[in-house]
Amino acid sequence: MAAPSWRGAGLVQEVLRVWQVGPHVARERVIPFSSPLSFQRRCVSCVAGSAFSGPRLASASRNYGQGSALDHFLGSSQRDSSVTSCVPAVSMHRDEQDLLLVHHPDMPENPRVLRVVLLGAPNAGKSTLSNQLLGRKVFPVSKKVHTTRCQALGVITEKETQVILLDTPGIISPGKQKRHHLELSLLEDPWKSMESADLVVVLVDVSDKWTRNQLSPQLLRCLTKFSQIPSVLVMNKIDCLKRKSVLLELTAALTEGEVNGKKLEMRQAFHSQPGTRCPSPAVKDPNTLSVGNPQRIGWPHFKEIFMLSALSQEDVKTLKQYLLTQAQPGPWEYHSAVLTSQTPEEICTNIIREKLLEHLPQEVPYNVQQKTAIWEEGPGGELVIQQKLLVPKESYMKLLIGPKGHVISQIAQEAGRDLMNIFLCDVDIHLSVKLLK
Repeated sequence: MAAPSWRGAGLVQEVLRVWQVGPHVARERVIPFSSPLSFQRRCVSCVAGSAFSGPRLASASRNYGQGSALDHFLGSSQRDSSVTSCVPAVSMHRDEQDLLLVHHPDMPENPRVLRVVLLGAPNAGKSTLSNQLLGRKVFPVSKKVHTTRCQALGVITEKETQVILLDTPGIISPGKQKRHHLELSLLEDPWKSMESADLVVVLVDVSDKWTRNQLSPQLLRCLTKFSQIPSVLVMNKIDCLKRKSVLLELTAALTEGEVNGKKLEMRQAFHSQPGTRCPSPAVKDPNTLSVGNPQRIGWPHFKEIFMLSALSQEDVKTLKQYLLTQAQPGPWEYHSAVLTSQTPEEICTNIIREKLLEHLPQEVPYNVQQKTAIWEEGPGGELVIQQKLLVPKESYMKLLIGPKGHVISQIAQEAGRDLMNIFLCDVDIHLSVKLLK
């Protein structure tokens, strides 16, 4: 049954390549106005709009694509023939998404369920991995830290098994949270997620030379407090390593030389392929292990080790199959048409913020406030979005607008493409940039 799913996913990518991007416009206007103090201030606004047209996939319900969440909900989807395969889209209407979330799960006779928490340092690749596991991008992804600002939930449903993914913010210290004035959710959500977890996936970016050699003290405290919950280690971004032997050293350090209750074999050859479980590799010098060291740098209670690139579907496929096999008998929590618990507006805001992080330098994107002014269905079934981007400095506004409106237009285009793939409908998105008074 898995093969048709993969062919369908590939077909979606081919369709996406031929979708046409509509015209986009950017303009700047200066509007003077008088204050009660009889002096003039400037209100500079840049409006960028982009219209995106995808192929109409007729649905028995509305103008959503076949395989949309509403189609699954109404039972009118064709899972075997739909180009989206068994991965549902998200409804662009909040009331329909809310109705789907509270609807009684359509469980089979012998349902199985698993709640998985993804933990790791900021920018370790948790959201990228979550999107690949889900089969559709619903979580924001950026090279900059703190892209995920609060706990987000995704749902994988295959046959009788449902896996619930909790994509948490990167674990940070209380000092960093206060120093950078970050949301309290960045500090609290990873711990709250652990309370309902059945399995913990610890993600480590092996391409980061500064953090890859040890687990953070905050992460270790979390694993220690919830030591009764099984955990697995995922070593991510292995495609960035020039020397694969580094993986052996990192594995021994991050596991303290022990995996699933067994000591690592010091002379074992490394035969694992990317995307498969590691057969307990070892380092050349056992003295490099932290066994006996009062300051722990690894966790000796991992059940399994996976080495992969979260960008590779084949690599992630192995981890996904493992998660499905770890599910235990129990009732589903969501209808099979649910892909995420996020509202459509939250998804849109997160996707736009992802683009802000990618296109704006340094601290600028973290100082942009987003306010959705219009969210409605157009006459042709397209989703019409207008969002205001508010910035505290005129210099920030100039960077966001860019020369001849290029930057803001690029952000609107890229966000529109992602939202089309999430909602499976045409998207008409307009972004305006204004200076905070």
